[in-house]
Amino acid sequence: MKSNQYEPPQASESTEQIYLFRWAALQECVYPELKLMYHIPNGGYRNKAEAARLKMEGVKSGVPDICLPCARGGYHGLYIEMKIKGNTTSENQKRWIRLLKEQDYFVTVCYGQEEAISVIVNYLKLKGVKRVENNISN
Repeated sequence: MKSNQYEPPQASESTEQIYLFRWAALQECVYPELKLMYHIPNGGYRNKAEAARLKMEGVKSGVPDICLPCARGGYHGLYIEMKIKGNTTSENQKRWIRLLKEQDYFVTVCYGQEEAISVIVNYLKLKGVKRVENNISN
């Protein structure tokens, strides 16, 4: 194999997400809203007892991996489902994406941290929404 044909091993979804959150931490001075971005740990493999406990606690299959709860451009917030090249969304993930879009969230699937960074930066550049006083009491 020629050296110019070498392709490094593909990073896992987990590794791509780690890189994304490292980037976000470094960019908080530019985009302070990134402090609000978080991962929703719904995926992964668990034993039956832990899976049952998490389900009782409200964990739901198919919820996108990342949430940035900042309103922009008429959207209530941003959700990202992270994938690596060759992987596709499950039926549960497709259902959640559709349901969140129906609630006016910006939802997308990103293949790697570079694509996710581009989506996040472009989303944060959208015009914010006018703030209204929250008079709802606890």
